[in-house]
Amino acid sequence: MASPSSLPVPDQTGRTVVVTGGNSGLGFETAKRLAAAGAHVVLAVRNRERGDAAAKKIIGSTEVRLLDTSSLESVRAFAADAPERIDVLVNNAGVMAADETRTVDGFELQFATNYLGAFALTALLLPRLTDRVVMTSSLAHYGGRLVFDDLNRTRRRYSRWAAYADSKLADLLFAFDLQARFSEAGSSLRAMAAHPGMAGTNLTRDLHVPAPVSGVSEALLRVLGQSAAAGAMPTLLAATARDLPGGSYVGPSGVAEVRGAPMVVGSSRSSRKRDLQRRLTAESERLTGVRLEVPAPR
Repeated sequence: MASPSSLPVPDQTGRTVVVTGGNSGLGFETAKRLAAAGAHVVLAVRNRERGDAAAKKIIGSTEVRLLDTSSLESVRAFAADAPERIDVLVNNAGVMAADETRTVDGFELQFATNYLGAFALTALLLPRLTDRVVMTSSLAHYGGRLVFDDLNRTRRRYSRWAAYADSKLADLLFAFDLQARFSEAGSSLRAMAAHPGMAGTNLTRDLHVPAPVSGVSEALLRVLGQSAAAGAMPTLLAATARDLPGGSYVGPSGVAEVRGAPMVVGSSRSSRKRDLQRRLTAESERLTGVRLEVPAPR
């Protein structure tokens, strides 16, 4: 397996990167490598104390700002006070296999945290963006199936894994739709997506499942998976590779994409359907009240 340090990160001096969920797991590893390469990294986190503790472990320029992607009020507040120039936005914050929960806005928790909040944040920050957006998806997206008249699962029986898969399919659909909009507008901005394979993070360690199941998951990770540092490599490649085309989806290169050095990978047939991409964006605008408008080319 490739070493996490084997991926060279280009010089990021003078660049500002926002990493949501940057205090732990993939987000922390991404932020750490970007700061070490010279970027000023904004750790967008739900908990100030945890964010400050993470920032102290990172060598380089950082700042901590509060953001809870499950709350549209929090997303709007963050966007209103965000840096004037943002080169890269890494939408990493997320939850996995959570118990059925409704957010303060009435949305299903995983769909809201993993996707809707990222959609709204991206739309609000686009006027400040100079380079690219990176959405964090998952191998689980292959199991996703969006039911557009019940995106928030108010009628369907709740399944924690199905809800997670749906949110990760939504992340991919949005990345591809955003890139199509950039291209249509003649914009130099790029939209990317990445997935970590099977990586050991707080999400996998804190699964809301019985202890025996959790124990099996931990054992599988030790045998088949990789560390959070290695799992962050696809995100780092998507966020920094200068010649990577917009619309690229990056994941591990190993068998079944569970581990290995990062490379451009394929995605599900559903994720590539242009009509689904457009429809999801339209529904997301309606649900969040945030319009997605691509700025005129600079």
